[in-house]
Amino acid sequence: MSSFNKSIFQSFTISFILSSLLVFVFYLYNSFKNVNFIDLLIFIIPLFLVSFLIIYFYLELFVLKKIRKLYHELIPKNNIEENELVSTNMDQLIEDLKNFSKKSQTEIKSMQEKENFRRDFIGNLAHELKTPLFTSQSYLLTLIDGALKDEEVNLKYLKKAEKAVERLIFIVKDLDMITKLESEGIKLDKSKFNIVSLINNVFEMLELQSSKKQISFSLDSQIKELNVFADQEKIHQVLTNLIENSIKYGKELGTTEVSIEDLVENKVIIRITDNGQGIKEVHFKRLFERFYRVESSGSRSSGGSGLGLAIVKHIVDAHNEKLYVESDYGVGSEFSFTLEKSN
Repeated sequence: MSSFNKSIFQSFTISFILSSLLVFVFYLYNSFKNVNFIDLLIFIIPLFLVSFLIIYFYLELFVLKKIRKLYHELIPKNNIEENELVSTNMDQLIEDLKNFSKKSQTEIKSMQEKENFRRDFIGNLAHELKTPLFTSQSYLLTLIDGALKDEEVNLKYLKKAEKAVERLIFIVKDLDMITKLESEGIKLDKSKFNIVSLINNVFEMLELQSSKKQISFSLDSQIKELNVFADQEKIHQVLTNLIENSIKYGKELGTTEVSIEDLVENKVIIRITDNGQGIKEVHFKRLFERFYRVESSGSRSSGGSGLGLAIVKHIVDAHNEKLYVESDYGVGSEFSFTLEKSN
């Protein structure tokens, strides 16, 4: 039912009820007199028509006018022309108000999500910075309090303080990188290079780190050379972050396997697979957010800045490529990304 028909129906109903009540009162008042039916109709019809018109125009002109005023205050940029007939505006007003309500609910939900993210980010950042700061401070204070006199102790504590400072520097450098990536964007220096050789370089760089947990590397590819077209330095960072994560969350005596597969449209996909602790699917949506923690205690004990995956996503997105994650909790994870193949 349109707003015009609704207004007529409402006006008719109210007028009928009002007229009926007045007629009933009139009838009771004049019951002792002889009032014929014609006289009664002559009284009822004009009364009904007058009340109907008054109520109808009140609803249309005054009530709608107030609704429109409120609507203009809420939605200054609306699509209703001022010179349209009032009776044809109600449906559009209702529809626009519904759309406005839906849009407002979406914006409120988005703001709540951003506020939750801001709180999580600040909390995680504070934790990541204070841990190495307090650690190095405690060692230095111990040295100041007298441990410097013992050469064996002061060397041990100085090395521990140095490691804490190194972690702090690592966090600050990653934070500086992610800030630049988000504010300035990534300037890519694309070139042709051998992705197989790059993967082997990353293996060599992280060999000492993997040996501590006796995690073995393997490159599942018979291809000795496969050229891609991308920013070599940035892709090196992507591979380093992903393989390093597989070591951090991998099991003792585990494996980290990298494979390369051809795709259609001159693309290749690089997969980094491990048999570590895995990730629950509920975390997938926020996995690439800054400082987001799947398991706070586990991730923090493993060290790192908490920015590695966020940096990976920015770099892959800058190349207009795809980044994927698959994981089976308790079994292992696989991160993969695509690159453009170069002949």
